[in-house]
Amino acid sequence: MGLSDLRDGLRSYLEKGYCSFHTPGHKGRQEFFCGVDFPGSDLTELPGLDMLHAPAGIIAEAQAKAAGIFGAEESFFLVNGATVGNQALLLALPDTGPVLVSRAAHRSVFSGLILSGHRVTYARPVIHPEFNLPLGLETDEIIGAWAGAAACYVTYPTYYGSCCDLEALLKARDEDFPRLPVLVDQAHGAHYLGALFPPGALALGADAAVHSTHKTLSALTQGAMLHVQGQRLDRARLRQGLELLQTSSPSYLLLASLEQGADSALVQGHWEELRLEVEQIHRGLEGRLRLLDAKDEQTLGIAQVDWSKILVNTRPLGISAPVCVEFLRRRFGIEPELWDHENILFLLGIGSTPADVRLLRRGLESLLEPEFRHEAGVRSGVGFGKSNRLKPVLPAMLLPPLPPQRLTPRQAFFSKKRLVPLSESLGHTSGETISPYPPGIPVVVMGEILTEEVLELLRSEEERLWQGWERAGEKRIWIVEDD
Repeated sequence: MGLSDLRDGLRSYLEKGYCSFHTPGHKGRQEFFCGVDFPGSDLTELPGLDMLHAPAGIIAEAQAKAAGIFGAEESFFLVNGATVGNQALLLALPDTGPVLVSRAAHRSVFSGLILSGHRVTYARPVIHPEFNLPLGLETDEIIGAWAGAAACYVTYPTYYGSCCDLEALLKARDEDFPRLPVLVDQAHGAHYLGALFPPGALALGADAAVHSTHKTLSALTQGAMLHVQGQRLDRARLRQGLELLQTSSPSYLLLASLEQGADSALVQGHWEELRLEVEQIHRGLEGRLRLLDAKDEQTLGIAQVDWSKILVNTRPLGISAPVCVEFLRRRFGIEPELWDHENILFLLGIGSTPADVRLLRRGLESLLEPEFRHEAGVRSGVGFGKSNRLKPVLPAMLLPPLPPQRLTPRQAFFSKKRLVPLSESLGHTSGETISPYPPGIPVVVMGEILTEEVLELLRSEEERLWQGWERAGEKRIWIVEDD
């Protein structure tokens, strides 16, 4: 193992020449970084270069331009990702009641609850029965929990491109709870401008929206923005939170790429070309592969679907998604964003090309050919008869009943803990937040009681990638002592 292992690993990966259907949105295309001198522009806060935490010059001007592009009153450049935007928003809220949060929120929202100390009420997402993923959110359930809440935190869109009925939520807020801040994690929808996409959260009236500008636009990885409007948020406290959480040595390469990312958001003609190619995929595969599409709108808590996120379910093939991904990578050089046992997600970005989408179409069509089915069976040892199809997934396997809360996440985080076998943890307070990934929905959040339903899922022998569970391999768990 030499000192250059990381660099060699990056070089080796790039030499494989994969076609990117993952973040970042620039897809490695040099055209988005013309005029940026690297490494010359890797500078710190020097005379004439302004200061991120007290901008009055070129950073202030770039942020003001971004606010105009995205329809905000004020925009903040984030160099610690959208994570820091979510956390700062929670720090800016007063402790007047619980924060209503979707159980399928990003992990940065859960860490923000630890930092802020807020009490929390969870809204259960709707599991789509054909994808076994949390794709929807019932508007009535959200509105019904607003009384006494300090704020409502919504994810729009989901990782997979499904959008809840945010317009209806905001209309109900304006009519019945006019003082309630509605904050939106729009990390995967920074490109929502113009008629090609669902409306952006700010255009619908949200108080704040966090964008992962690097995910679909051209900013460098870790570059994000926070956009705010209206009077419901304490902006002075928000700025203090950002200064508390963000580095004091911001990368000017990231800042410059954020300015370029905002400019790239205005380019809509390129997206139109991509949409036409994606429509060809849907037409060609209709009835043969299950794709999330417009037919899923207005069902199961889904109001709209973002066509630039192509979610494919492999269950109709009777072949697991990892086997399909291995084939697509090896035969076509296609690199997806993520996959689980039965779903594959492909993300388009501002750097994607029509040729990329045509390659994806050929790859997906090849999954339907007898040659692949034979090869997949030989390589994986999986048959394709009825008895050998993918096992059914019950909703409780994805999202068991929400456990009772004994402590807030912050109280649990700072409590003394001890490590016990899973078999001895029933009824105790969890000292960990544990999520199977994907899809990343916590089965238990620190501070909640470990119920039999939770333990049944944690005891499962099914192979899973667990987030937040330190001793998963040993089947041991941290619990709060003296609970």
